[in-house]
Amino acid sequence: MAAPIARSCCGVSRLRSHFIYRKTPLTSCRRVLFHTSASRRTGLLSSLYNRGILKEAFPEKAAQVELPDLLRSGPQTVYCGFDPTADSLHAGNLLAIIGLLHFRDAGHDIIALLGGATARIGDPSGKAAERERLCPATVESNARGILEDLQRIFTNHELYFSSDPSRLGRVTVLNNSRWYKDRQVVEFLSEVGRYFRMGTMLSRHSVQTRLRSADGMSYSEFSYQLFQAFDFYHLHQLHGCRIQLGGTDQLGNIMSGHEFIHKKTGEDVYGLTIPLVTSSMGDKLGKTAGNAVWLSRDKTSPFEFYQYFLRLPDNSVEGYLKLFTFLPLAEVQKVMDQQRREPDKRTAHKRLAAEVTKLVHGKEGLESAKRQVCTDALYHSDIKALEQMSDVELQELFREAPFQEVFLDPGSTVLDACRRAEAIPEGPRGYQMIQDGGVWMNHQRAVNPEQILIPGQHILANGLSLIRVGKRNFYILKWLSM
Repeated sequence: MAAPIARSCCGVSRLRSHFIYRKTPLTSCRRVLFHTSASRRTGLLSSLYNRGILKEAFPEKAAQVELPDLLRSGPQTVYCGFDPTADSLHAGNLLAIIGLLHFRDAGHDIIALLGGATARIGDPSGKAAERERLCPATVESNARGILEDLQRIFTNHELYFSSDPSRLGRVTVLNNSRWYKDRQVVEFLSEVGRYFRMGTMLSRHSVQTRLRSADGMSYSEFSYQLFQAFDFYHLHQLHGCRIQLGGTDQLGNIMSGHEFIHKKTGEDVYGLTIPLVTSSMGDKLGKTAGNAVWLSRDKTSPFEFYQYFLRLPDNSVEGYLKLFTFLPLAEVQKVMDQQRREPDKRTAHKRLAAEVTKLVHGKEGLESAKRQVCTDALYHSDIKALEQMSDVELQELFREAPFQEVFLDPGSTVLDACRRAEAIPEGPRGYQMIQDGGVWMNHQRAVNPEQILIPGQHILANGLSLIRVGKRNFYILKWLSM
């Protein structure tokens, strides 16, 4: 179980020994350095490129020499931003988190920045239209949900994927609303705006794409790159952060931050991009695309999350093992060799689903997802498996199925159950559907509409009945005693 968050005396929330959630920028808390071998840090970039986690570096030439030297010189600070435009992160965001965790494994400090301010502006990168405006209360609520996602994943990584937690870098979670809430517009433009040139801003790919669209681009969206650049500057000044990690669609914003910091301080910072996660059809995974696989169990259950990775196409699983797990590449190759020898066992898919589910939902979530009762209940028509499931588990497994609580009247029949579940039409047509064999109760075909409900057959020991009409239409009844 994740360690509870305790409020420290200096106004910082801590999770275990290395997790820090800063509600305000603090400079008085001592920086902790973890001793990690230079060779381990040097091989990090090479390893991430080989796994496919890193795609581009900026500035390109400097990053080839200067960035490896910087990482070799000692622990650095790396950050990645997450705008709370929804109340949970999704699988498309997970790769960025995993990228941060690889840096943490190598002894570097990492910062996850919640964009409590920038979420209200809206990042135009990769968007065909302007985001819907979010009110402050919604953004704050979303930020709490995302913080829970991050805390859980950081804790699970430390508990289950780190061989020596004492060598891990520090984790800090910040919210940029803290340094924007009292800042005045004139002050911000005077301090930041003077370092940006319109020609450069207009040349960004995200800007060009939107300007060519029918709806164009609002000024608030156009100004987004100023705010992300200032975030990088702020973290550089207060936390010594010199590396920003982001999706490939963030390259323009990362470049703006690099240029702003170099002009204002004369120092060099670096950007690293990760590939965008796409579906088997090549579509970007995310809430806008409508195909999000959420990291919160309230939106995507651990079972659904596990099943998503279990059902990936065969030609995707090796790449996903490299991207979404911490397995050494040699181990990935062994898993794939075993899968090629015995493809029916789906060894690689199962290993991938288990590793990612354990990272996101912990051991308890993985056990719940792998529990044979779920698999048997869904695929093997196992009545005993259904009987072992709770109301919540059954609703998670059959998420689209209507759920109703009803009183069990003496003499209730199969026809009564189907009608109370609203599973069949009223009148003779519904009666005929049962007689024609189109209705199943608890995975057994029910062909007699007048059959009295039998406990243990039609009503399971847990008081539930699962009704199926046709191949895909499920209905759940929970029987209450009179």
